[in-house]
Amino acid sequence: MYDLVVRGGTVVDGNGGTPRQADVAVQGDKIVAVGQGLDRGVQEIDATGKIVTPGFVDIHTHYDGQATWDQEMAPSSWHGVTTVVMGNCGVGFAPAEPSRHEWLIGLMEGVEDIPGSALAEGMSWNWETFPEYMDALEALPRTIDVAAQVPHGSVRAYVMGDRGARNEDPTETDIARMAAIVEDGLKAGALGFSTSRTVLHKSIEKELVPGTTATKEELLAIGAAMGRVGHGVFELSSDLVPEWDEFGWMGKLSREYGVPVTYTALQSPIKAMPFDDMLKNMREENAKGANILAQVSMRATGLILGFQASLHPFTAKASWMAIADKPWAEQWAALNDPEFRARLIAEPNEILDPDLQIIIEMMSSAFNMLYAMGPGFNYEPTADESIESLASAAGVAPAEYAYDLLLSNEGTGFIYFPLLNWADGNYNFLEDPLHSDDCVNSLSDGGAHCGTICDAAASTYMLQHWVRDRQGRRLSLEYAVQRQCRDTARLYGLNDRGVIEPGYLADLNIIDLDAIKLGEPWVAADLPAGGKRLLQKADGYVATIKSGAVTFRDGVMQGPTPGGLIRGPQVLAHSELHSASG
Repeated sequence: MYDLVVRGGTVVDGNGGTPRQADVAVQGDKIVAVGQGLDRGVQEIDATGKIVTPGFVDIHTHYDGQATWDQEMAPSSWHGVTTVVMGNCGVGFAPAEPSRHEWLIGLMEGVEDIPGSALAEGMSWNWETFPEYMDALEALPRTIDVAAQVPHGSVRAYVMGDRGARNEDPTETDIARMAAIVEDGLKAGALGFSTSRTVLHKSIEKELVPGTTATKEELLAIGAAMGRVGHGVFELSSDLVPEWDEFGWMGKLSREYGVPVTYTALQSPIKAMPFDDMLKNMREENAKGANILAQVSMRATGLILGFQASLHPFTAKASWMAIADKPWAEQWAALNDPEFRARLIAEPNEILDPDLQIIIEMMSSAFNMLYAMGPGFNYEPTADESIESLASAAGVAPAEYAYDLLLSNEGTGFIYFPLLNWADGNYNFLEDPLHSDDCVNSLSDGGAHCGTICDAAASTYMLQHWVRDRQGRRLSLEYAVQRQCRDTARLYGLNDRGVIEPGYLADLNIIDLDAIKLGEPWVAADLPAGGKRLLQKADGYVATIKSGAVTFRDGVMQGPTPGGLIRGPQVLAHSELHSASG
C-alpha cells in the first residue's frame, strides 16, 4: 500500500501539460505514481471535482527573522506555498557582529516594515556567521521549506563596520573579505546573494541599505565568488537609474561568471526607467549571452491604508503624529472627536522623508488612485470604486469620505493605494510579461511590510483573478501553475519540486477552484512582543501536503512540520517505487 493517495482529482502537473484526471500516490516524502486506478493508500484524500497542483514556490520573501521562531510560517503557508526563498533586497540577519544586532533589526524594520520589537523578542541570535545562521534555521522544523540568500547589507556592515553602513567605498581588502563571506555562505547552502540599490529602502534611522551605491567592482567581485562556487542567483532591487548602467554590469556579471541575475521589475511613477525599457534593456543583454530575469508581480504593490495599519492618508499630519504612538483606545477616542477630525483633515502634510514625500502627497490627495476595500475586492478596481468617485456620489469631500471609511467597523476600514504596477489603472501591461519566459512570478514580500502590504496571498490571487475571474486576457490554469511551481523552483536550482511526477517531492495542493477566494485582510497582534501585522486568509484550499504530510486542511494547520532548510541546489532523485505514471 502507498502511504498516501490523492484520488480522482484533476492533476495540473506544473509542466504546463493539459490537466487530466488521475490519482497521485505518495511513499515517504516522494511522489511515486501518477495515474488512474492506483492501489490503495494507508491514507486517502478524495479530490474528485478538485484540482491537484504542486506546492507553490515563492522566491521573494522576507521570513529571515520569523523563520527562526515560527513553525506555521503564515501567511504564505495559508496560500498553498510549500517553499520560500528569503533574504531578498540585501537585508537579513547574518553575518552579524553581536554589537550589530540592534542595528540589523533597525535596518529590516525600516526597509521591510517588520516590527523591531517582534524581531528583538523572537530571535535568539545563536549565530554570528552565515553558516551558523543556516545551522540555526535547520534546527527548527516548519510546515514549509525555507531557503536563504546572503544579504549585502549584513555582509558590508560585518566587514566594514560603520564605513560599510554609511555606504563608503570599500578597499580591495574589504572587497576580498566580502567576496569570501558570500562564497562561504553559498558553500553552506545559500541559494543566492541579494542587494538593494533603491533610495526607497532605508533603515529605521533613514539610512540607505549598505550596498545601495556599491561600485561595479564590488558587485562583480561578489559575482566572481558566486561563479567559483558554481551555483547561486544574484538578486537585486534597484531604481534602475540609467546613469548607473545597471543592466550593463548585470549582463557582464551574468556572462563572465555564469550567474543568473534577477531584478524587481515594477511599473512605477517614481522610477527613472519605464517598465517597457527595463524589459528591453534586459533582453538586449540576454541577446549577448546573459541570463537576466525580471521578477514581476501579478498585481499592484498596493499599500493597505488604515488607522491601525502603518500608513493612511493622514499619517504625515501633525495632529495624527501627536497620537501615533498612543494606545488604540486613545487614538479611537481622538478620531471620534469632531474637532480633531476637522483639524486633521485640514492640516497640511509634514515632511517626514524628502525621498518619500511624493508618495506621502499621493497617499493624502490622489483620491482617484485610492480605492475603498470591502468584501470581494479584486485588486484591479475600476474608476467607480475610487474614493474620488464614491465621495462625489455621496456629495462630500474625498478626504472626509476617506476618514469616515477608515473609521468604519470600529476603525478597521481599509483603503487600497496601488502605488506600483498601476500607472495605467489596470494590469493590461502585465499580460505579455506574465506569458514571457524571461519574466518570473515574484514580489509577494511574504513576511514583510507587516503594516502596509499583504501580498503573500499572491498565489491565491493568481488563481482567483488571473485564471478564473479577470475581465480581460487571462492565464490558463496549466500555465499559471507552471509559472508558480516549476518555473520559480528551477530559477533557484530546486529541481526536486514544482512538478507532479514520480520522483519529485510530494508537495501538493488540493484546491476547489470554484471556491478559491481571498478573505478580507485584518490587523493581528500575534507577532512576538505583540507586534502587529496584516494578514489575509483564503477559501478553497482543501488540503496542502508538504513532503508527504498533510500540513493544512481547509486553511487550518494540522500539526505536522515536515518542512526544513534547503541547502544548495536540489537534484531530482527518481523514485524506484511504483515509478510508472499512467
